[in-house]
Amino acid sequence: MIKPNPGTTVCAAFLAAEERFSARPFLRAPAIVGPAHDSAHGFASCKAIEFTYASARREAERLNAGYQSLGINRGQRVALAFDSRLDVYLHLLALNALGASIVPLNMAGSDSEILFVLDHSDARLITGAAEHLERLHRLAGKEKNIRVATVPTTVEAHGLAHPACEPETEVALLYTSGTTGKPKGCMLSNDYFLTMGREYNRLGKLCTIDSTDRLMTPLPPNHMNALSTSFMAMMLCGGCVIQLDRFHPASWWQTLRDEAATVIHYLGVMPAILLQLQPQGDEDFSSQVKFGFGAGSDPRHQQAFESRFGFPLIEAWAMTETGGAAMIVAHEEPRLPGQRCIGRPASEMELRIVDESDQDVAPGQAGELLVRRRSDQPRKGFFSGYYKDADATEDGWRGGWWHTGDVVRQDTDGNVFFVDRRKNIIRRSGENIAAVEVEAALLPQDAVGNCAVTAVPDEMRGDEVFAFVVTAGAAPPSETLARQIFDASRESLSYFKTPGWIAFIDQLPLTASQKISRAEVKKLAREHVESGLAFDLREWKTRKTGSRP
Repeated sequence: MIKPNPGTTVCAAFLAAEERFSARPFLRAPAIVGPAHDSAHGFASCKAIEFTYASARREAERLNAGYQSLGINRGQRVALAFDSRLDVYLHLLALNALGASIVPLNMAGSDSEILFVLDHSDARLITGAAEHLERLHRLAGKEKNIRVATVPTTVEAHGLAHPACEPETEVALLYTSGTTGKPKGCMLSNDYFLTMGREYNRLGKLCTIDSTDRLMTPLPPNHMNALSTSFMAMMLCGGCVIQLDRFHPASWWQTLRDEAATVIHYLGVMPAILLQLQPQGDEDFSSQVKFGFGAGSDPRHQQAFESRFGFPLIEAWAMTETGGAAMIVAHEEPRLPGQRCIGRPASEMELRIVDESDQDVAPGQAGELLVRRRSDQPRKGFFSGYYKDADATEDGWRGGWWHTGDVVRQDTDGNVFFVDRRKNIIRRSGENIAAVEVEAALLPQDAVGNCAVTAVPDEMRGDEVFAFVVTAGAAPPSETLARQIFDASRESLSYFKTPGWIAFIDQLPLTASQKISRAEVKKLAREHVESGLAFDLREWKTRKTGSRP
Protein backbone atom coordinates (compact mmCIF):
# COMPACT_ATOMS: atom_id res chain seq x y z
CA MET A 1 0.00 0.00 0.00
CA ILE A 2 1.30 3.45 -0.93
CA LYS A 3 1.97 5.54 2.14
CA PRO A 4 -0.47 8.47 2.15
CA ASN A 5 0.72 12.06 2.19
CA PRO A 6 0.13 13.41 5.74
CA GLY A 7 -0.79 16.77 4.27
CA THR A 8 -3.69 15.34 2.28
CA THR A 9 -6.28 13.82 4.63
CA VAL A 10 -7.20 13.69 8.31
CA CYS A 11 -6.44 9.97 8.49
CA ALA A 12 -3.05 10.46 6.81
CA ALA A 13 -2.20 13.16 9.36
CA PHE A 14 -3.25 10.79 12.14
CA LEU A 15 -1.06 7.99 10.81
CA ALA A 16 1.89 10.38 10.72
CA ALA A 17 1.14 11.45 14.30
CA GLU A 18 0.83 7.82 15.43
CA GLU A 19 4.32 7.08 14.11
CA ARG A 20 5.74 9.90 16.25
CA PHE A 21 3.57 9.68 19.37
CA SER A 22 2.54 6.03 19.42
CA ALA A 23 2.51 5.49 23.20
CA ARG A 24 1.22 8.93 24.19
CA PRO A 25 -2.41 9.43 25.24
CA PHE A 26 -4.60 10.72 22.43
CA LEU A 27 -8.28 10.45 23.41
CA ARG A 28 -9.60 10.25 26.95
CA ALA A 29 -12.99 10.28 28.69
CA PRO A 30 -12.68 10.91 32.44
CA ALA A 31 -14.45 8.76 35.00
CA ILE A 32 -16.74 11.67 35.86
CA VAL A 33 -18.70 11.14 32.64
CA GLY A 34 -19.74 7.68 33.81
CA PRO A 35 -22.28 5.73 31.76
CA ALA A 36 -22.50 8.46 29.15
CA HIS A 37 -19.26 7.17 27.64
CA ASP A 38 -19.90 3.45 27.96
CA SER A 39 -19.68 1.88 24.52
CA ALA A 40 -18.92 -1.34 22.73
CA HIS A 41 -15.42 -1.32 24.21
CA GLY A 42 -16.57 -3.19 27.32
CA PHE A 43 -15.62 -0.61 29.92
CA ALA A 44 -17.53 -0.65 33.18
CA SER A 45 -19.50 2.36 34.27
CA CYS A 46 -17.68 5.32 35.83
CA LYS A 47 -14.22 4.20 34.73
CA ALA A 48 -12.02 6.42 32.63
CA ILE A 49 -11.53 5.45 29.00
CA GLU A 50 -8.28 6.24 27.24
CA PHE A 51 -6.76 5.57 23.84
CA THR A 52 -3.13 6.12 23.05
CA TYR A 53 -2.26 7.01 19.48
CA ALA A 54 -1.39 3.33 18.92
CA SER A 55 -4.59 1.90 20.44
CA ALA A 56 -6.69 4.49 18.62
CA ARG A 57 -5.11 3.30 15.38
CA ARG A 58 -5.97 -0.33 16.18
CA GLU A 59 -9.55 0.58 16.98
CA ALA A 60 -9.87 2.68 13.82
CA GLU A 61 -8.49 -0.23 11.78
CA ARG A 62 -11.15 -2.57 13.22
CA LEU A 63 -13.90 -0.07 12.48
CA ASN A 64 -12.50 0.52 9.01
CA ALA A 65 -12.72 -3.21 8.25
CA GLY A 66 -16.20 -3.32 9.75
CA TYR A 67 -17.42 -0.50 7.53
CA GLN A 68 -15.98 -2.23 4.49
CA SER A 69 -17.96 -5.35 5.41
CA LEU A 70 -21.11 -3.19 5.51
CA GLY A 71 -20.41 -1.92 2.01
CA ILE A 72 -19.49 1.65 2.94
CA ASN A 73 -17.10 3.25 0.50
CA ARG A 74 -15.83 6.51 -0.86
CA GLY A 75 -18.26 9.40 -1.21
CA GLN A 76 -20.92 7.97 1.12
CA ARG A 77 -22.10 9.38 4.45
CA VAL A 78 -22.69 7.66 7.79
CA ALA A 79 -24.80 9.26 10.53
CA LEU A 80 -23.30 8.85 14.02
CA ALA A 81 -25.39 8.80 17.21
CA PHE A 82 -22.68 8.61 19.86
CA ASP A 83 -23.35 11.92 21.67
CA SER A 84 -19.98 13.08 23.06
CA ARG A 85 -18.33 9.66 23.22
CA LEU A 86 -14.82 9.10 21.95
CA ASP A 87 -16.40 6.81 19.34
CA VAL A 88 -17.15 9.88 17.19
CA TYR A 89 -13.43 10.54 16.62
CA LEU A 90 -12.57 6.88 16.06
CA HIS A 91 -15.37 6.43 13.53
CA LEU A 92 -14.28 9.65 11.83
CA LEU A 93 -10.77 8.24 11.34
CA ALA A 94 -12.08 4.89 10.10
CA LEU A 95 -14.48 6.47 7.61
CA ASN A 96 -12.03 9.15 6.48
CA ALA A 97 -9.62 6.38 5.55
CA LEU A 98 -12.34 5.04 3.24
CA GLY A 99 -13.05 8.47 1.76
CA ALA A 100 -16.47 8.49 3.46
CA SER A 101 -17.98 11.26 5.59
CA ILE A 102 -19.67 11.46 8.98
CA VAL A 103 -22.91 13.21 9.93
CA PRO A 104 -22.86 13.60 13.75
CA LEU A 105 -26.39 13.60 15.17
CA ASN A 106 -27.54 15.51 18.23
CA MET A 107 -29.69 12.90 19.95
CA ALA A 108 -30.97 15.54 22.37
CA GLY A 109 -32.88 16.93 19.41
CA SER A 110 -36.49 16.16 18.59
CA ASP A 111 -37.51 13.39 16.21
CA SER A 112 -38.39 15.97 13.56
CA GLU A 113 -34.98 17.64 13.87
CA ILE A 114 -33.13 14.33 13.54
CA LEU A 115 -35.34 13.19 10.67
CA PHE A 116 -34.60 16.43 8.84
CA VAL A 117 -30.84 15.79 9.08
CA LEU A 118 -31.18 12.14 8.06
CA ASP A 119 -33.31 13.01 5.06
CA HIS A 120 -31.34 16.08 3.97
CA SER A 121 -27.88 14.53 4.40
CA ASP A 122 -28.55 11.45 2.25
CA ALA A 123 -26.70 9.33 4.80
CA ARG A 124 -26.58 5.65 3.81
CA LEU A 125 -26.18 4.20 7.31
CA ILE A 126 -26.81 5.12 10.94
CA THR A 127 -24.79 3.69 13.79
CA GLY A 128 -24.67 4.69 17.41
CA ALA A 129 -24.71 3.88 21.10
CA ALA A 130 -26.82 1.00 22.38
CA GLU A 131 -29.33 3.19 24.20
CA HIS A 132 -30.15 5.02 20.96
CA LEU A 133 -30.67 1.95 18.77
CA GLU A 134 -34.40 1.52 19.41
CA ARG A 135 -35.05 5.16 18.57
CA LEU A 136 -32.75 4.99 15.55
CA HIS A 137 -34.59 1.95 14.16
CA ARG A 138 -37.88 3.76 14.61
CA LEU A 139 -36.59 6.87 12.84
CA ALA A 140 -34.92 4.85 10.09
CA GLY A 141 -38.27 3.19 9.41
CA LYS A 142 -39.45 6.55 8.11
CA GLU A 143 -36.45 6.85 5.78
CA LYS A 144 -36.48 4.34 2.93
CA ASN A 145 -32.87 4.78 1.87
CA ILE A 146 -31.11 4.40 5.22
CA ARG A 147 -30.39 1.47 7.52
CA VAL A 148 -29.25 1.08 11.12
CA ALA A 149 -26.32 -1.18 11.95
CA THR A 150 -23.76 -1.77 14.66
CA VAL A 151 -20.35 -1.75 13.03
CA PRO A 152 -18.68 -5.16 13.53
CA THR A 153 -15.20 -4.99 15.04
CA THR A 154 -14.43 -8.71 14.66
CA VAL A 155 -13.70 -8.49 10.95
CA GLU A 156 -10.03 -9.12 10.28
CA ALA A 157 -8.29 -5.78 9.81
CA HIS A 158 -5.37 -5.21 7.48
CA GLY A 159 -4.32 -1.67 8.34
CA LEU A 160 -6.34 1.40 7.47
CA ALA A 161 -7.62 1.03 3.93
CA HIS A 162 -6.78 4.39 2.42
CA PRO A 163 -7.77 5.17 -1.16
CA ALA A 164 -6.23 8.15 -2.92
CA CYS A 165 -8.30 10.99 -1.45
CA GLU A 166 -7.83 14.67 -2.08
CA PRO A 167 -7.82 17.68 0.26
CA GLU A 168 -11.28 18.51 -1.13
CA THR A 169 -12.78 15.14 -0.09
CA GLU A 170 -15.55 15.61 2.49
CA VAL A 171 -14.79 14.57 6.09
CA ALA A 172 -17.99 15.66 7.81
CA LEU A 173 -21.36 17.24 7.13
CA LEU A 174 -22.16 19.46 10.11
CA TYR A 175 -25.51 21.14 10.55
CA THR A 176 -25.82 24.66 11.88
CA SER A 177 -27.82 25.01 15.06
CA GLY A 178 -30.90 26.28 13.27
CA THR A 179 -31.44 29.39 15.41
CA THR A 180 -32.97 30.98 12.29
CA GLY A 181 -34.99 28.63 10.12
CA LYS A 182 -33.96 25.12 9.08
CA PRO A 183 -30.34 24.08 9.74
CA LYS A 184 -27.95 24.16 6.80
CA GLY A 185 -25.53 21.32 6.15
CA CYS A 186 -21.94 22.58 6.02
CA MET A 187 -19.65 20.37 3.94
CA LEU A 188 -16.23 20.22 5.63
CA SER A 189 -13.25 18.84 3.73
CA ASN A 190 -9.88 17.37 4.65
CA ASP A 191 -8.34 20.74 3.85
CA TYR A 192 -10.79 22.42 6.26
CA PHE A 193 -9.83 20.08 9.13
CA LEU A 194 -6.10 20.28 8.45
CA THR A 195 -6.20 24.08 8.13
CA MET A 196 -7.96 24.34 11.49
CA GLY A 197 -5.37 22.19 13.26
CA ARG A 198 -2.42 23.94 11.65
CA GLU A 199 -3.71 27.44 12.38
CA TYR A 200 -4.29 26.55 16.04
CA ASN A 201 -0.80 25.07 16.32
CA ARG A 202 0.84 28.10 14.75
CA LEU A 203 -0.80 30.63 17.09
CA GLY A 204 1.98 30.54 19.67
CA LYS A 205 2.32 33.33 22.24
CA LEU A 206 -0.33 32.74 24.93
CA CYS A 207 -1.70 29.76 22.96
CA THR A 208 1.52 27.77 22.59
CA ILE A 209 0.82 24.02 22.62
CA ASP A 210 2.91 20.85 22.26
CA SER A 211 2.78 17.09 22.78
CA THR A 212 2.62 17.43 26.58
CA ASP A 213 -0.68 19.29 26.49
CA ARG A 214 -3.99 17.84 27.62
CA LEU A 215 -7.00 19.75 26.30
CA MET A 216 -10.25 19.33 28.23
CA THR A 217 -13.50 20.18 26.46
CA PRO A 218 -17.16 19.83 27.45
CA LEU A 219 -18.28 20.89 23.96
CA PRO A 220 -20.06 18.27 21.82
CA PRO A 221 -18.43 16.83 18.68
CA ASN A 222 -21.51 17.52 16.60
CA HIS A 223 -20.10 21.07 16.43
CA MET A 224 -16.92 22.29 14.80
CA ASN A 225 -15.17 23.42 18.00
CA ALA A 226 -14.75 19.90 19.35
CA LEU A 227 -14.82 17.94 16.11
CA SER A 228 -12.27 19.97 14.18
CA THR A 229 -10.65 22.55 16.48
CA SER A 230 -9.59 20.71 19.64
CA PHE A 231 -9.36 17.29 17.92
CA MET A 232 -7.10 18.50 15.11
CA ALA A 233 -5.06 20.84 17.32
CA MET A 234 -4.09 18.00 19.65
CA MET A 235 -3.60 15.42 16.89
CA LEU A 236 -1.15 17.57 14.95
CA CYS A 237 1.00 18.35 18.00
CA GLY A 238 0.75 14.91 19.68
CA GLY A 239 -1.39 16.10 22.60
CA CYS A 240 -4.44 14.55 24.25
CA VAL A 241 -8.14 15.44 23.96
CA ILE A 242 -10.05 14.98 27.21
CA GLN A 243 -13.69 14.81 26.14
CA LEU A 244 -16.45 15.37 28.71
CA ASP A 245 -20.03 14.36 28.05
CA ARG A 246 -21.15 17.85 29.06
CA PHE A 247 -20.28 20.75 31.34
CA HIS A 248 -20.40 19.67 35.01
CA PRO A 249 -19.98 22.90 37.04
CA ALA A 250 -19.84 21.31 40.49
CA SER A 251 -17.06 18.87 39.59
CA TRP A 252 -15.32 20.96 36.92
CA TRP A 253 -12.28 22.02 38.93
CA GLN A 254 -11.75 18.62 40.54
CA THR A 255 -11.90 16.96 37.13
CA LEU A 256 -9.46 19.54 35.82
CA ARG A 257 -7.03 18.61 38.62
CA ASP A 258 -7.53 14.86 38.30
CA GLU A 259 -7.00 14.95 34.53
CA ALA A 260 -4.00 17.31 34.72
CA ALA A 261 -5.55 19.37 31.94
CA THR A 262 -3.36 22.19 30.63
CA VAL A 263 -5.86 23.78 28.20
CA ILE A 264 -9.63 24.14 28.40
CA HIS A 265 -12.22 25.03 25.78
CA TYR A 266 -15.27 26.98 26.89
CA LEU A 267 -18.46 28.69 25.79
CA GLY A 268 -19.45 32.11 27.07
CA VAL A 269 -21.79 30.95 29.83
CA MET A 270 -19.18 28.75 31.54
CA PRO A 271 -17.02 31.45 33.18
CA ALA A 272 -20.13 33.12 34.59
CA ILE A 273 -21.35 29.85 36.13
CA LEU A 274 -17.94 28.97 37.57
CA LEU A 275 -17.59 32.40 39.14
CA GLN A 276 -20.87 31.87 40.99
CA LEU A 277 -19.59 28.73 42.73
CA GLN A 278 -18.32 28.94 46.26
CA PRO A 279 -14.51 28.66 46.62
CA GLN A 280 -13.39 25.02 46.67
CA GLY A 281 -9.90 24.96 48.16
CA ASP A 282 -6.95 26.23 46.20
CA GLU A 283 -8.31 27.96 43.09
CA ASP A 284 -5.00 29.11 41.63
CA PHE A 285 -4.42 27.05 38.47
CA SER A 286 -1.67 29.28 37.10
CA SER A 287 0.93 26.51 37.38
CA GLN A 288 -1.28 23.94 35.62
CA VAL A 289 -3.52 25.57 33.02
CA LYS A 290 -1.96 27.57 30.21
CA PHE A 291 -5.15 29.12 28.86
CA GLY A 292 -8.83 28.76 28.19
CA PHE A 293 -9.92 29.05 24.57
CA GLY A 294 -13.44 30.05 23.60
CA ALA A 295 -15.86 32.76 22.67
CA GLY A 296 -18.57 34.94 24.10
CA SER A 297 -17.54 35.26 27.73
CA ASP A 298 -19.33 38.13 29.43
CA PRO A 299 -16.89 41.10 29.42
CA ARG A 300 -17.84 41.80 33.03
CA HIS A 301 -16.53 38.38 34.06
CA GLN A 302 -13.33 37.97 32.06
CA GLN A 303 -10.96 39.88 34.35
CA ALA A 304 -12.60 38.56 37.52
CA PHE A 305 -12.24 34.99 36.24
CA GLU A 306 -8.60 35.41 35.29
CA SER A 307 -7.72 37.00 38.63
CA ARG A 308 -9.47 34.31 40.63
CA PHE A 309 -8.31 31.22 38.73
CA GLY A 310 -4.93 32.32 37.43
CA PHE A 311 -5.06 31.75 33.67
CA PRO A 312 -6.24 33.80 30.68
CA LEU A 313 -9.49 33.33 28.80
CA ILE A 314 -8.47 33.65 25.16
CA GLU A 315 -11.41 35.02 23.23
CA ALA A 316 -11.57 33.89 19.62
CA TRP A 317 -13.83 34.23 16.63
CA ALA A 318 -14.65 31.71 13.90
CA MET A 319 -17.73 30.05 12.48
CA THR A 320 -18.46 26.65 11.00
CA GLU A 321 -18.25 28.15 7.53
CA THR A 322 -14.84 29.78 8.00
CA GLY A 323 -13.02 27.19 10.11
CA GLY A 324 -9.40 28.10 10.76
CA ALA A 325 -8.98 29.86 7.42
CA ALA A 326 -10.32 33.10 8.85
CA MET A 327 -10.02 32.56 12.59
CA ILE A 328 -9.34 35.63 14.76
CA VAL A 329 -7.79 34.99 18.19
CA ALA A 330 -6.73 37.32 21.01
CA HIS A 331 -3.65 35.20 21.71
CA GLU A 332 -1.16 37.97 22.37
CA GLU A 333 -1.05 41.11 24.45
CA PRO A 334 -2.67 43.52 24.62
CA ARG A 335 -5.79 41.32 24.78
CA LEU A 336 -7.99 44.10 26.20
CA PRO A 337 -10.03 41.78 28.45
CA GLY A 338 -13.51 42.99 29.31
CA GLN A 339 -13.95 44.82 26.00
CA ARG A 340 -15.19 41.98 23.75
CA CYS A 341 -11.86 42.07 21.93
CA ILE A 342 -11.35 39.01 19.71
CA GLY A 343 -7.79 39.88 18.68
CA ARG A 344 -6.14 41.01 15.47
CA PRO A 345 -6.48 39.23 12.12
CA ALA A 346 -3.68 36.87 11.14
CA SER A 347 -1.55 37.76 8.13
CA GLU A 348 -3.03 34.81 6.20
CA MET A 349 -6.53 36.33 6.14
CA GLU A 350 -8.14 39.52 4.94
CA LEU A 351 -11.12 41.31 6.40
CA ARG A 352 -13.46 44.16 5.64
CA ILE A 353 -16.09 45.84 7.81
CA VAL A 354 -19.04 47.06 5.78
CA ASP A 355 -22.46 48.66 6.02
CA GLU A 356 -25.72 47.18 4.74
CA SER A 357 -24.73 48.13 1.17
CA ASP A 358 -21.37 46.32 1.45
CA GLN A 359 -19.54 49.63 1.53
CA ASP A 360 -16.58 49.96 3.92
CA VAL A 361 -17.45 51.82 7.11
CA ALA A 362 -15.24 54.48 8.64
CA PRO A 363 -12.48 53.29 11.02
CA GLY A 364 -13.90 52.56 14.45
CA GLN A 365 -17.46 52.21 13.18
CA ALA A 366 -19.41 48.99 13.55
CA GLY A 367 -20.37 46.94 10.53
CA GLU A 368 -20.64 43.42 9.17
CA LEU A 369 -17.44 41.39 9.12
CA LEU A 370 -16.39 40.07 5.70
CA VAL A 371 -13.47 37.64 5.47
CA ARG A 372 -11.45 35.60 3.00
CA ARG A 373 -8.07 33.86 2.71
CA ARG A 374 -5.20 36.03 1.57
CA SER A 375 -4.25 33.98 -1.48
CA ASP A 376 -5.15 33.36 -5.10
CA GLN A 377 -7.67 30.87 -3.62
CA PRO A 378 -9.71 33.09 -1.27
CA ARG A 379 -11.98 30.17 -0.25
CA LYS A 380 -9.14 27.79 0.63
CA GLY A 381 -9.62 26.23 4.07
CA PHE A 382 -13.23 27.41 4.32
CA PHE A 383 -16.21 25.06 4.21
CA SER A 384 -16.95 23.61 0.78
CA GLY A 385 -20.48 24.98 0.73
CA TYR A 386 -24.00 24.32 1.98
CA TYR A 387 -25.21 20.88 0.90
CA LYS A 388 -28.07 21.16 -1.61
CA ASP A 389 -28.03 24.95 -1.37
CA ALA A 390 -25.59 26.39 -3.88
CA ASP A 391 -27.54 29.65 -4.02
CA ALA A 392 -27.07 30.29 -0.29
CA THR A 393 -23.37 29.41 -0.62
CA GLU A 394 -22.81 31.88 -3.45
CA ASP A 395 -24.87 34.55 -1.72
CA GLY A 396 -22.61 34.19 1.32
CA TRP A 397 -19.60 34.64 -0.98
CA ARG A 398 -21.05 37.57 -2.94
CA GLY A 399 -18.44 40.02 -4.11
CA GLY A 400 -15.66 37.51 -3.39
CA TRP A 401 -15.91 37.88 0.41
CA TRP A 402 -17.59 35.60 2.95
CA HIS A 403 -20.37 37.53 4.69
CA THR A 404 -20.31 36.39 8.30
CA GLY A 405 -23.46 38.08 9.57
CA ASP A 406 -21.46 39.25 12.59
CA VAL A 407 -21.14 42.92 13.48
CA VAL A 408 -17.71 44.08 14.65
CA ARG A 409 -15.58 47.20 14.84
CA GLN A 410 -11.81 47.65 14.53
CA ASP A 411 -9.62 50.20 16.29
CA THR A 412 -6.57 51.97 14.90
CA ASP A 413 -4.25 49.27 16.32
CA GLY A 414 -6.04 46.56 14.34
CA ASN A 415 -7.90 45.06 17.31
CA VAL A 416 -11.30 43.66 16.37
CA PHE A 417 -14.21 43.93 18.81
CA PHE A 418 -17.32 41.78 18.59
CA VAL A 419 -20.58 43.73 18.73
CA ASP A 420 -23.37 41.27 17.90
CA ARG A 421 -24.93 39.10 15.23
CA ARG A 422 -26.38 41.32 12.50
CA LYS A 423 -29.70 39.55 12.98
CA ASN A 424 -29.60 40.60 16.64
CA ILE A 425 -29.26 44.28 15.83
CA ILE A 426 -32.37 46.31 16.65
CA ARG A 427 -32.96 49.25 14.30
CA ARG A 428 -34.96 51.83 16.28
CA SER A 429 -35.56 55.29 14.82
CA GLY A 430 -32.35 55.04 12.82
CA GLU A 431 -30.27 53.92 15.80
CA ASN A 432 -28.54 50.50 15.78
CA ILE A 433 -28.90 48.75 19.15
CA ALA A 434 -27.05 45.51 19.93
CA ALA A 435 -29.24 43.03 21.78
CA VAL A 436 -26.24 41.79 23.79
CA GLU A 437 -25.53 45.31 25.05
CA VAL A 438 -29.04 45.58 26.49
CA GLU A 439 -28.75 42.08 27.94
CA ALA A 440 -25.47 43.05 29.60
CA ALA A 441 -27.25 45.96 31.29
CA LEU A 442 -30.08 43.79 32.59
CA LEU A 443 -28.15 40.74 33.80
CA PRO A 444 -26.36 42.39 36.79
CA GLN A 445 -29.69 43.33 38.37
CA ASP A 446 -30.60 41.24 41.41
CA ALA A 447 -34.09 40.57 40.08
CA VAL A 448 -32.82 39.21 36.74
CA GLY A 449 -31.77 35.57 36.60
CA ASN A 450 -31.46 35.48 32.83
CA CYS A 451 -32.72 37.47 29.88
CA ALA A 452 -32.93 37.65 26.11
CA VAL A 453 -33.44 40.81 24.08
CA THR A 454 -34.86 41.07 20.58
CA ALA A 455 -36.68 43.44 18.24
CA VAL A 456 -40.44 43.71 17.86
CA PRO A 457 -42.16 45.79 15.18
CA ASP A 458 -43.11 49.35 16.10
CA GLU A 459 -45.33 51.49 13.87
CA MET A 460 -43.52 54.72 14.68
CA ARG A 461 -39.91 53.64 15.10
CA GLY A 462 -39.51 50.55 12.93
CA ASP A 463 -38.26 48.34 15.77
CA GLU A 464 -38.65 48.52 19.52
CA VAL A 465 -36.51 46.83 22.18
CA PHE A 466 -38.18 43.82 23.80
CA ALA A 467 -36.74 41.92 26.78
CA PHE A 468 -37.70 38.51 28.13
CA VAL A 469 -36.71 38.19 31.79
CA VAL A 470 -36.36 35.06 33.91
CA THR A 471 -36.64 36.34 37.46
CA ALA A 472 -34.21 35.60 40.27
CA GLY A 473 -35.00 35.58 43.94
CA ALA A 474 -38.45 35.86 45.49
CA ALA A 475 -39.76 38.87 43.58
CA PRO A 476 -42.92 37.81 41.68
CA PRO A 477 -43.32 38.93 38.08
CA SER A 478 -45.39 42.11 37.96
CA GLU A 479 -45.67 45.46 36.23
CA THR A 480 -43.93 47.00 39.24
CA LEU A 481 -40.97 44.67 38.84
CA ALA A 482 -40.85 45.38 35.10
CA ARG A 483 -40.69 49.11 35.84
CA GLN A 484 -37.93 48.56 38.41
CA ILE A 485 -35.87 46.61 35.87
CA PHE A 486 -36.50 49.31 33.29
CA ASP A 487 -35.48 52.11 35.65
CA ALA A 488 -32.27 50.30 36.62
CA SER A 489 -31.35 49.86 32.97
CA ARG A 490 -31.34 53.63 32.53
CA GLU A 491 -28.22 53.77 34.71
CA SER A 492 -26.08 52.19 31.98
CA LEU A 493 -28.05 52.57 28.75
CA SER A 494 -29.03 55.52 26.59
CA TYR A 495 -32.78 56.10 26.76
CA PHE A 496 -33.43 54.67 23.30
CA LYS A 497 -31.67 51.38 24.18
CA THR A 498 -33.81 50.62 27.22
CA PRO A 499 -36.52 47.95 26.87
CA GLY A 500 -39.80 49.30 25.50
CA TRP A 501 -41.41 45.99 26.38
CA ILE A 502 -40.64 43.53 29.19
CA ALA A 503 -42.23 40.12 29.61
CA PHE A 504 -41.51 37.49 32.22
CA ILE A 505 -40.89 33.88 31.23
CA ASP A 506 -40.06 30.72 33.19
CA GLN A 507 -37.17 29.76 30.93
CA LEU A 508 -35.63 30.99 27.70
CA PRO A 509 -36.07 28.87 24.55
CA LEU A 510 -32.87 27.02 23.72
CA THR A 511 -31.56 25.17 20.69
CA ALA A 512 -30.45 21.55 20.96
CA SER A 513 -26.90 22.86 21.50
CA GLN A 514 -28.11 24.88 24.53
CA LYS A 515 -27.79 28.29 22.89
CA ILE A 516 -30.59 30.84 23.06
CA SER A 517 -32.89 30.25 20.09
CA ARG A 518 -32.99 33.78 18.74
CA ALA A 519 -35.60 32.87 16.14
CA GLU A 520 -37.92 31.46 18.82
CA VAL A 521 -37.29 34.46 21.09
CA LYS A 522 -38.30 36.83 18.29
CA LYS A 523 -41.43 34.80 17.52
CA LEU A 524 -42.47 34.59 21.19
CA ALA A 525 -41.84 38.32 21.67
CA ARG A 526 -44.30 39.22 18.93
CA GLU A 527 -46.85 36.82 20.38
CA HIS A 528 -46.46 38.33 23.86
CA VAL A 529 -46.98 41.86 22.52
CA GLU A 530 -49.97 40.90 20.40
CA SER A 531 -51.64 38.95 23.23
CA GLY A 532 -51.03 41.59 25.89
CA LEU A 533 -48.67 39.43 27.94
CA ALA A 534 -45.85 42.00 27.90
CA PHE A 535 -45.61 45.20 29.90
CA ASP A 536 -45.53 48.31 27.71
CA LEU A 537 -42.87 50.72 28.95
CA ARG A 538 -42.50 52.83 25.84
CA GLU A 539 -43.99 55.98 27.38
CA TRP A 540 -41.12 55.99 29.90
CA LYS A 541 -38.44 55.93 27.17
CA THR A 542 -37.76 59.65 27.30
CA ARG A 543 -34.65 61.74 27.24
CA LYS A 544 -33.45 62.87 30.63
CA THR A 545 -35.05 66.25 29.96
CA GLY A 546 -38.38 64.44 30.05
CA SER A 547 -39.31 65.23 26.43
CA ARG A 548 -40.84 62.45 24.35
CA PRO A 549 -38.29 61.04 21.86
